[in-house]
Amino acid sequence: MNLFKLAYKVVRNNSTEIYKGFGFKHLSDGTQYYVHPENQSYEGKTTLAQPIGESAILFLTMLSSIMDENSKEQIGDYFFNFNKTQFFVELQVPADFRENEVVENTIYFYKAFLRGQDLTIAAYDKNKKFLKGNLEHIRILYKLLPTFCVLLAREMESQNQFRTIIEKFLENPNPEIFVNICEDFYQNHKSDDYNLIYEDLLQNKELKNAQDEFISFSSTYKTILENKLALKNEQDTKINSFDQNEFSDEQKNYVPKLSSEFVLPKKLYSLCNAIKEGDILTTLFHGPAGTGKTISCKLVCQNIKLPIMETINCTENLDEFVLGKFIPQDDKIIFKESFVTKAIRYGGAVVFEEINFAKPQYLAFLNSLLDDNGFVRLDNGEVVKRHKNFRFFATMNLGYFGTKELNQALFNRFNAVIEVSALSDESIERMLVTRVPECKHFAKKIIAVYHKLQRKIEAEELDLVLSPRNLENWARLAKYEGYILAAEKSIIPIAKCDRVFEQTIRNILMLYKWN
Repeated sequence: MNLFKLAYKVVRNNSTEIYKGFGFKHLSDGTQYYVHPENQSYEGKTTLAQPIGESAILFLTMLSSIMDENSKEQIGDYFFNFNKTQFFVELQVPADFRENEVVENTIYFYKAFLRGQDLTIAAYDKNKKFLKGNLEHIRILYKLLPTFCVLLAREMESQNQFRTIIEKFLENPNPEIFVNICEDFYQNHKSDDYNLIYEDLLQNKELKNAQDEFISFSSTYKTILENKLALKNEQDTKINSFDQNEFSDEQKNYVPKLSSEFVLPKKLYSLCNAIKEGDILTTLFHGPAGTGKTISCKLVCQNIKLPIMETINCTENLDEFVLGKFIPQDDKIIFKESFVTKAIRYGGAVVFEEINFAKPQYLAFLNSLLDDNGFVRLDNGEVVKRHKNFRFFATMNLGYFGTKELNQALFNRFNAVIEVSALSDESIERMLVTRVPECKHFAKKIIAVYHKLQRKIEAEELDLVLSPRNLENWARLAKYEGYILAAEKSIIPIAKCDRVFEQTIRNILMLYKWN
């Protein structure tokens, strides 16, 4: 039986609305929120099914009762064996599901057992007495809810990406993530067939024999929660900064002063203290374009009050004179040292952007500089020892067309390597609204377009980059000619004359109202 295709033919007699489903109904169009890369429907539309949507709501409600510290009652749990080949769900149906006739008023408990493609489900009354029936009740009475709940449990444990989406929804329930969950779940299993049985699972010998080996989600989550709490305590550490007597008045002028829109992530608090104390001298930030790698360097230095004496883009400005050069002065030739050398000599930080693009010969000085007894030898023969307050930062992109790998010997000299993940929606919105206040009412739409294009780029493995910088340029230009026309000059160009993708961008833009 293909349960996923059956779901599109099954609908409650009393309502087509997906209960607690953000106003979506059976066969609602969710295309503007999300389209799966493998969607093969006519015109590539995303369509929701009531049984899948309501099963997701029930499953998410169960998880929330486990994960929410303020939850008064845990309504259920799911279990799995060590090899994750068998899954079992038992849950208490919330009263409001009965009151709103999502299920019949006699149903108080569900159980479901999945082993390979064999799926057994059962429903019970308030006294936990098995409600007798047969598979015909699935269409009329039970609405596939327990079947999809146990399949969702398997998806949680087998697909890390799906688990991440579920966790995002529990943190911030919204229609876009809800559509994402339902569509991914359907597209991943739309061709699967199951042997479905309706029988009393309390009497199922196979399940009874297997239960001793089962691990519960709630028990694994307790460990996760303990680790999260421990991490939170670590991140609540107070940041220690340099004593300003350590630096000259000139150096103090180079301590970054960023606007309030930029906030240091708590996960970097301990790194700040390690850098300040000198346990971390060299730090590499890497990640996608536009995620704020250089900003991260500046935020760290701002919080520990460490001056950044020089920022060098290695794709443009790094040359053989990085430490200084001989120049004519009056009737003499003198050696003028660079700000990099001044930082090495007197303390302070330097930032090398896109360090993987630098020519190896221009980075040779780092071998001696980053050794335990750090020093550099200048072209005038002078040896400059590394000051105790010198710190070295570097950034690089990974995984984009044209990027290079960093020399392994140099990579190994970094004391800390930090991946800067894509900016959160909250961070992007804060950045947009702070820099372009006029876009406040359109910020969420801008971000929705951004996510759709990102997913399209990833799904089709295109050598294209769309960053928050592009979104800012779009918002700035939209002040003068509106979002549709502004996109032609700021967003469409990222397609690099790929006419098909240009039209894709235009089609996505047309899904939203921009006035």
